Amino acid sequence: MIRAPTPTNVCPVVLPVQRLHGSSIMSGGAPVTEIALILFDLNGVLYRYDRDARIASLSAIANCPPDCIKAAIWESGFEDTGDTGALDATAYLQGFGQRIGYALTEAEWVAAQKAAITPIAATLGLLPRLRPGVRCALLTNNNVLVQRHFATFYPEAAALAGNRACVSAEFGARKPDPEVYRLCLARLGCEPAASLFIDDSAANVTGAEQAGMAGLLYTGTKPLAAALRARGLLSSKR
Repeated sequence: MIRAPTPTNVCPVVLPVQRLHGSSIMSGGAPVTEIALILFDLNGVLYRYDRDARIASLSAIANCPPDCIKAAIWESGFEDTGDTGALDATAYLQGFGQRIGYALTEAEWVAAQKAAITPIAATLGLLPRLRPGVRCALLTNNNVLVQRHFATFYPEAAALAGNRACVSAEFGARKPDPEVYRLCLARLGCEPAASLFIDDSAANVTGAEQAGMAGLLYTGTKPLAAALRARGLLSSKR
């Protein structure tokens, strides 16, 4: 085993054979870099997100028909704007309330969001089983209020990822824009070539690949476990 020099704030890369092209090795004639960080999507991968449940909760709070809330927040593009970080927490919450005709409090917004989220325990259970030396991190398309209340919505993932939990609003872009992955990895201190991204959206996986990452489409816990095991990224511990 040959260990490549580790630049400051960059994930270490362990090279199984001779070093070629910086941090890469040759496998079957093609350069390959060992994965040091796995970046997970949240909703649809580690958690189930039920937007209809969230809308129903908001409808009951604001006394506004569900279809009107869906049109005002999602079909209008307002929620996507929040994901890009164009709105700070105050502007986002005020704008949200204005669009549904109700002065929504932050506590009410949090309650409605929380009602939509349930953990996928089997997939979350894979994170502690990652091979030693491989870090996990999180990247979700979400706004600054989700960032503020991250541990409330995603306590299990927050405990596992710590300060490596990221929302798109931090970076001024949202998936699948390749820039959001590059900026996220820069914050995490890891090169794209040493990183694997997992998402249930094919478009988001493609965006990660365009940013230089390896990509893996999530279709369920068992296929994910098999794929990670095949890459040597999952330990046998249960």
